Amino acid sequence: MNDRPILFAPHAFTSPSAVADTLAPDVAAALLASAGDISLVLGSDGMIRDIAIANADLLAQGFSDWIGQNWIDTVTVESRTKVVQMLADSAGSEPARWRQINHPTHGGDVPVRWLVMRLAQGGAIAIGRDMRATATMQQRLLQTQQSLERDYIKLRQAEARYRLLFDLGTEPVLIIDAATRRIREINPAAADLIGVKPDAVNDQPVGTIVDAADRDAFIAHLGAAGASDDLSAISVRLASGREVAISARLFRQGRAALLLVRLLPTQVATEDAGHTTAMGDVIEHMPDAFVLVDSALNILFANGAFVELAGAASVARVVGAPLATWLGRPGIDLDLIVNQMREHGVVRNVATILRGTGGGHEEIEISGVVAPKDGDHCYGFTIRNVARRLRVVPTTERETPRSVEQLTELVGRMSLKDIVRESTDMIERLCIEAALAYTSDNRASAAEILGISRQSLYSKLHRHGLGNLVSGEN
Repeated sequence: MNDRPILFAPHAFTSPSAVADTLAPDVAAALLASAGDISLVLGSDGMIRDIAIANADLLAQGFSDWIGQNWIDTVTVESRTKVVQMLADSAGSEPARWRQINHPTHGGDVPVRWLVMRLAQGGAIAIGRDMRATATMQQRLLQTQQSLERDYIKLRQAEARYRLLFDLGTEPVLIIDAATRRIREINPAAADLIGVKPDAVNDQPVGTIVDAADRDAFIAHLGAAGASDDLSAISVRLASGREVAISARLFRQGRAALLLVRLLPTQVATEDAGHTTAMGDVIEHMPDAFVLVDSALNILFANGAFVELAGAASVARVVGAPLATWLGRPGIDLDLIVNQMREHGVVRNVATILRGTGGGHEEIEISGVVAPKDGDHCYGFTIRNVARRLRVVPTTERETPRSVEQLTELVGRMSLKDIVRESTDMIERLCIEAALAYTSDNRASAAEILGISRQSLYSKLHRHGLGNLVSGEN
């Protein structure tokens, strides 16, 4: 016997002969109620004669009001066919089977799984089980499955992208198992450099790709790479006879420790050194100023454009000096720029000033980046003189800013009082333009909806340059 509390609404099977002639009324009611969350006694015409409810929530949903109704009238439209089939099947010789039916309630459709059994005396008994908890679980399971499928698709797409990068990369790379020292993967660039086919070296000892004379040094470098990330590259000779610089770095995939080994031909390294020299010449002769400072903001390097912009006599006069000597307003701009770089790693097109040695100053835009240097960090800045660009703006008729972004660009160039005045002018101009557009350029109507006089509107139109006055206009 089920120990669940049994609720009867409005009463529980007052006609025991409708269930079993040999059972007492309370025993028959208890048996039927324990078989499901709700039980119905149906007449031969499908009319609900009696009902027992063992689920308090179904009682609150109004299921107890079904007595006297036809069972088919208590279900949703799409479930009516199922009710007809279940009643018809109960009269046959086939075993009864469970069917899910939806019942409309004030709180939404309630799914119930029903089993209908025909009685020998006529009529039938329908036993139902509330499926809302199961439906909720199935919905969560479906959502979880869909989420897993989306994650799987994203993983496959990411794997395809990284596989493409690995295969098409021009830098020779090997993936080595750190425990067994065997090659797990090799990209085509590394296979061409070594002179083998990629499939020929997979799962082979990595020492086979290196000349026997350099094999011990190579294996020792791989072992050291498992303990440190700051190893310098070593030069070894491959089995094919080519000399390369090898660097290794440990990473983990799941629980396995792997080594990413890069092979750089020595001649490429020589070419890179030449590129570094050429880059230094480019920086020295570039038209925009460039300056490199240490973590204390003391100048390490400056090109000719910065020396000229600062008004210094030579590079020697600026190297070693604090950058704050020339850049920004003392204690304001440079501190803000450096804090931004420390937080985000980069700043772009920050408006400030550069003070010359002779006492003058120039409007500039500065961009910067943080870079590592000998266990510490340094800052690189490019500085562009925008004073000439600002001077081309007509001074006789200053244009009112058109957006919040233009207003924020005034910070550092104007006082807060002037910026507030600029924002007031901007709002006033935008409101006047909106009023004119709304009234189809009828200025009398525009003045009325703005709540100002017509003469005041004309004065503001003239001040903002929104059109000349025309005699006789509305």
